[in-house]
Amino acid sequence: MKRAKIWACVTASTAAALVAPSVVGQQRAIRTVSSISPQDKAAGAKQHPQLLNEFGGAYAAPQAKYVETVGRRVAVQSGLSDAQSDFTVTLLNSPVNNAFAIPGGYVYVTRQLMALMNDEAELAGVLGHEVGHVAAQHGQRRQQTAQRNAIGGTLLQVLTGALLGDSALAGLVQRGIGTGSQLLTLKFSRSQEYEADDLGIRYLASGGYDPRALSTMLASLAAQSSLDARLTGNARSVPEWASTHPDPGSRVDRAARNAVRAGTSTARNRDAFLSALDGVLYGDDPKQGVIDGTRFRHPDLRLSFVAPSGFGMENSTDAVSITGSGGQAQFGAAPYSGNLDAYVESVFAKLGGSGSVPEGEVRRTTVNGLPAAWRTVRARTQSSQVDATVFAYDFGGGKAYHFLLLTPAGQGIGPFTPMVQSVQRLSAQDAAAIKPRRVSVVTVKAGDTVQSLSRRMAYPDYQLERFLTINALTAQSVLKAGQKVKIVV
Repeated sequence: MKRAKIWACVTASTAAALVAPSVVGQQRAIRTVSSISPQDKAAGAKQHPQLLNEFGGAYAAPQAKYVETVGRRVAVQSGLSDAQSDFTVTLLNSPVNNAFAIPGGYVYVTRQLMALMNDEAELAGVLGHEVGHVAAQHGQRRQQTAQRNAIGGTLLQVLTGALLGDSALAGLVQRGIGTGSQLLTLKFSRSQEYEADDLGIRYLASGGYDPRALSTMLASLAAQSSLDARLTGNARSVPEWASTHPDPGSRVDRAARNAVRAGTSTARNRDAFLSALDGVLYGDDPKQGVIDGTRFRHPDLRLSFVAPSGFGMENSTDAVSITGSGGQAQFGAAPYSGNLDAYVESVFAKLGGSGSVPEGEVRRTTVNGLPAAWRTVRARTQSSQVDATVFAYDFGGGKAYHFLLLTPAGQGIGPFTPMVQSVQRLSAQDAAAIKPRRVSVVTVKAGDTVQSLSRRMAYPDYQLERFLTINALTAQSVLKAGQKVKIVV
């Protein structure tokens, strides 16, 4: 906590469109823009700091320069600009598999997604795909859908099956849970995904890379999706890249077929990529808190809590999201004057706007020695009602934290009762024991197998599956002495 939510393009491009040549043998030409307009540059410059804040900030490590070099090299293949310096390529400090681009020459990829890749061409393919969304103006076509299907809308649909209306809950959700750059994230249609795939393949080939790299990366993403479902028991739904870029598995064969017609370039630059990747942070950054199974711990804030059984968690820069079939919640912080009742009221006021939340009683209690206060209100949507609860804790020293809970009407705190009762201070010893995980590139020795190397993965469960997925291997893969593979330590 201190948020990250593949592949998304945000805002509309204002440049004029032109008809590009048909890509890799497709019958229909793809309309793309021919330049970065001054309006796009201004809009991108304004959104850039918002996106950095939303997705964990820029990752300050040697990998960042490498990603920038590769990203600029492939971005100029789009025709948006011939100058590599016109593109700002950022490696984000996020534990979520994610990549996106916005008009104005801004391209992003997370360190977590980079860790799933196995060569430079795959990195170029992902970034080329994202630039393709911008070049084809997919953001312009999907912007209205983004307004409806941003996180706020998703929460409401899960709880009530209704669209957000002009109601108090709309204010709660849109301002409290779906804020800032989250509203910029788009979900693309199948045809738009195909177009971006085709453009990414073209950019790979014209940039001298193996055009098959996008297909192999999509295969890794599909494998990661399957593994994530097993790890979470489907409680966390699908990974963000899957929700914004539908079904990468169905696109693998198509991308592979189109790559054959795209060109004969073969560059993958695996060794250079693995050398650059070595040491990158993997999973949660302890400075933002860590999730281990159903438990969240933050060493700097010195707190922890446990999500209910059957619910999944996702960490971000500003909050921790808890999602399940019985409701949704976020854990975060707000300014605190020392009065818990006033704190609860201030959270509601900020979320719903002045006068938009019905009156209700603030109740007091104690949770694991922490003074606590909570209040539940009934909020109406266009077709239903839900309960919204703010449950706050006084941690002393002028610091307070809270849950925002959304459940079906009549349930109140409901399934989140064990979670709100699990909040506690984290001991100094437990806080000091939280260490970051990193990717380590190792050289296979004689006698090493996928099974033996997987036992070195710094996880108590699914060690083999995790090892196979990040290395794009199968249980039947035979390793050769001298081969380089990734493990998480």
